[in-house]
Amino acid sequence: MTKELSFEEVARSLHSNAIHLLRRVRTEDSAMGIGPAQASALSVVVFGGPLTLNELAGAEQVRPPTMSRVVEALVREGLVRRQINKEDRRSVKIFATDKGTKIIHEGRNRREKRLIKLLSQLGTDEIRCLGRAARILSRILVADHA
Repeated sequence: MTKELSFEEVARSLHSNAIHLLRRVRTEDSAMGIGPAQASALSVVVFGGPLTLNELAGAEQVRPPTMSRVVEALVREGLVRRQINKEDRRSVKIFATDKGTKIIHEGRNRREKRLIKLLSQLGTDEIRCLGRAARILSRILVADHA
């Protein structure tokens, strides 16, 4: 018989396991050839962009000067480009280049393959259970974002 976990125990376990799972699949990111901060910012631009520097800094929870250095490195690598914002010519939007988009999609595919390999050790019922859990997590994340 399995003991029911309290809200606090479930939260603690989810937190710990999410961090460990992310670290495990993130080991695949070294193949991208850019650092974690650059990969994270590039991912935000690829999947949520184009963005202004301030929007990107907000999304990454860093200060604009920090993000400016990250973006500059991405520009030098040819992974993003800056373009004058058509709605406000005083600001600049950051766009992913084809090269940047390709790198992020390849990185995501490598992480997903690593996760699939981990999940392949589970039985059908466990996969169904994780599928339900993923839908629940998506629902609460969407609700929390609103």
